[in-house]
Amino acid sequence: MTERKTPGLSFESWIDKQVREATERGEFDNLPGAGKPIPAGAADENWWIRSYLKREGAAADALLPESIVLRRERERMPETVRDMASEAEVRAAVAELNDRIVQWLRMPTEPHVPIGPLKVEDVVETWRAERAAARAARSPGTSISPPVTRPTPERRWWRRLFGM
Repeated sequence: MTERKTPGLSFESWIDKQVREATERGEFDNLPGAGKPIPAGAADENWWIRSYLKREGAAADALLPESIVLRRERERMPETVRDMASEAEVRAAVAELNDRIVQWLRMPTEPHVPIGPLKVEDVVETWRAERAAARAARSPGTSISPPVTRPTPERRWWRRLFGM
C-alpha cells in the first residue's frame, strides 16, 4: 500500500493525529516510567495483573478457579492448623473449609476437580501427634512416648457360647 502513495502526501489517521496533538501539548511529559526500559515481563499479556497483585501484596490464588483454590487449601490444611493453639480452633478451621467444599459440590463450576470434605477427626489426630512430637523434641530429657496398646483379640461367638 505504501508504494501507491504519492510522495509528499502523507495520510494521518485520527489516532495518529490525537497522539501528535497530545505530544505537542506536552501531555506525555513527566509520565511515570518515562525513560525507563519496558518491564521484563511485558511480553506476557498478563504482566500488568501480576505487577498489580505484587504491588498490592495480594495472592495469585485470587485469580484461580474456586475448585483449585479449595483443593490447595485442603492439601495445605495440616500446615494451616499446625500452629493453632486449641483443638476447637482446628475443628473450626476444618469445618469452615468443609462447608465451602460442600457448597462447591452442590453447584460445581469449571474446572471439575475431584475434591471431597476432610475428615475432622483425622486432621485433629494429626495435629495432636505433631504437637506431642514437638513437645517431646523441646524437652529431650523427658521423652514420653505414648503407651503401646495392643488390641485384645476378639472372642468368637461360639467361644462365648461355650465359655471358651
